[in-house]
Order: sequence, then structure tokens, then C-alpha cells
Amino acid sequence: MQTNIHPDLIALPKVQEADAILRKCVHCGFCTATCPTYQLLGDELDGPRGRIYLIKNLLEENTISDDSIVHLDRCLTCRACETTCPSGVEYGRLLDIGREFVQDHANRSLRSRLLTFALRLVVPRPFLFAPLLTLGQFFRPLLPAFIQSHVPIKMPVLHQVEPVIGANVVLLSGCVQSAATPNVVASLLKVLHHQGMDAEVFHEGCCGALDYHLSAHEAGMQRMKAVIDQLYPRIDHIDYIVSSATGCGVTIRDYPEILQYDAEYRDKASAIVDKLVDPIEIVSGEAIEVTTTRVAVHTPCSMQHGLGLTGAVEKLLGDIGFDITPHREGHLCCGSAGTYSVLQPELSQQLKARKLNVLGEGKPDVIVTANVGCQLQLKEGANVPVMHWLELLAEQI
Repeated sequence: MQTNIHPDLIALPKVQEADAILRKCVHCGFCTATCPTYQLLGDELDGPRGRIYLIKNLLEENTISDDSIVHLDRCLTCRACETTCPSGVEYGRLLDIGREFVQDHANRSLRSRLLTFALRLVVPRPFLFAPLLTLGQFFRPLLPAFIQSHVPIKMPVLHQVEPVIGANVVLLSGCVQSAATPNVVASLLKVLHHQGMDAEVFHEGCCGALDYHLSAHEAGMQRMKAVIDQLYPRIDHIDYIVSSATGCGVTIRDYPEILQYDAEYRDKASAIVDKLVDPIEIVSGEAIEVTTTRVAVHTPCSMQHGLGLTGAVEKLLGDIGFDITPHREGHLCCGSAGTYSVLQPELSQQLKARKLNVLGEGKPDVIVTANVGCQLQLKEGANVPVMHWLELLAEQI
């Protein structure tokens, strides 16, 4: 793809990075076949190739129309297009850069601005999010249907294994996960304990994903640096840093790329990522006898397209005796995508219905996933239990 970047932007390092990504695109259109929003809407501008053109026009003209911003906002950032792209276009990175520059031209509605402000104010702050969630759960039956669908039923902690302070395995608690699905980290503790591994639970706060993907890049990077500041002083005494929420895991995995222009933090970020693993990379099924259960596995976009761990959960669960039910369209997003279910509710609901339909085709007894957002999204509307795969495994011990 040929480009002619605007003179006011061409000297900026991020724009030069975006320009290099744009030039990789050969217009082949393979990406449209795996894009969830293109599948729903059939509009070229609601697919990766169309959005690449919109970002190209933005960087060439240093302006963008409100209609074009709508198409960019509809992107889930699922990165399925990256998995499909034969040219290695780093679409997710390009979109992040593009959205940062969009902020200078955006003319969003008051409702949209207030909703985004509220999400950024509350969700990444556990001291605000947790009590508000508890309050919402108490009054859930009285809430309007739209709000009720975003307030998960209270999930108890079913497993009690004490974490070990100073252990060389550090489990990240996650800001949303620690409040909404606390049994996940408890389950991971139990599974690792069963394997003879001690672990510490680390209350690191928000990884920065929410701010960053809502185009508040400076705020997001400050949160990322705060996580690094907490972990880096101990890095030589840590064997594994484990994120059981793949959305957080893929964001942390991207820290070196996001902080590449910060001389103080880019090497520290790389040191963190060197120790970062997903639970599926260290959990085994040894000495676990399972009951006959039909399991549908939803692999989150962050896990398959971001972390490159497609099929790993299915293999582990299948190897230890669960009956894994196959399903179509495993590459398509469930519609959660961080705050997407709140900011783009209609598209999110369509994607959820489509995903639940294909997951249910094999008549599973349970649906498992690997990310808190997907778990909450699918649980609201499923006719079988939905849980994190670690919870299913912990139940068998």
C-alpha cells in the first residue's frame, strides 16, 4: 500500500510506525472472512481492510469524518484478522495508533463521552468497582433489563487454598476478575497446590487495558508503569507471572511494544513479559480423575489471536478425560471485547447470540472459557453453566 503521510505528522515516531504497518497491506481481503463485524454488517468499512483505509486517510489528511469514526469504534480489536493476514499486518497496533489520533478529531455524543468517562473512572479501580458491583448485585432484580444484563450474579469463592507470600509464582488478581469472578484465582491456587506449586496472589490493580483501548493512552501507560513498578523490583525472584484473564495477559504481553518509546520502562517491560505465562502453559492434568462431562470450549480472542494458544485448553481437558464438543466459528468473537458490550450493545448481543448458538450445537453440559469478560458475556443468556476452565478443573480435585 502506498502512503503519503501528512507533513504535520510524518516526523512523529508512532506515525512512522503506523506508516510501516500500512505499507504491509496488499489489499487481499482475506481479513474480511474472519472479521466479526464484517460478517454481521457486510460493509467494507466495518472490516479490517476498510478500517485500514480509514486510518490511512486520517494520517494522510490529518482529519477524519464522524461517520468514519463510527466504523473504527465498531471494531472489537479481536485481532482475528492478524491471524488470517498473509502479509503480517499488525492491525491491532495500527488501530491503537489510529484511535489515539482520532481523539483529536472526535465529536462523540454527550452520552458516549459520559459512558466512557464512567467506565474509565470506576472499572479499573477495585475500591470503587467492587462495592458498586456488590450494591448492583443486591438490587439486581429491580434494575432495568439493560443494566441488569451487565451486573453478574454474585459468584462465591468455592476453593480455599492459602497463598504463600514471597512465592516464586505470582498470580495476578485482575481488577475486574477479583471482584466479578474471584473463584477463578482461587481455583488456580488450588490447581497449582495440587501440582505441588506454591503461589502468591498479587493485587496489582488495572493492567491499563481499559484506558488504553478507550484511546486514553497516557492514562493507560501510567497504569502499565505502575504494574511494572510493583513487579520489576522482585523480578529476579519470580519464576512465573501468571494472568488467568487472557485479556489482561495479552495487554501485558504488549507492554514492550506500547512502551517502546520510553527509555526507562521498555527494558523493564520486556523483563516482565519474559516471566509472563498463561495458566494453560504451566497447569497439568496429572493425578486428576474427571467425571464424564461434555464440555464446549470458547477460546477468547485474546487467547487465540493475541497469545497464540488456540486449542491448548481443549487439548488439556481432552487429555484428562473430558468430552470436548466441537463447534463452528471458533475464530469469531463472543462480543464481550472489554467494554464493547457496554459501548456497542446491539452488535455485542448479536455476536453473543451467534456464539451461544454454535457452542450449544454439541449439547454440552458446561461451557468453559479463559477470560473474565467472555465468561460474564456468555453466562448471561446461556442455558448451561458457564465457567473458567480453571474452575472446572478445580472442581475435579
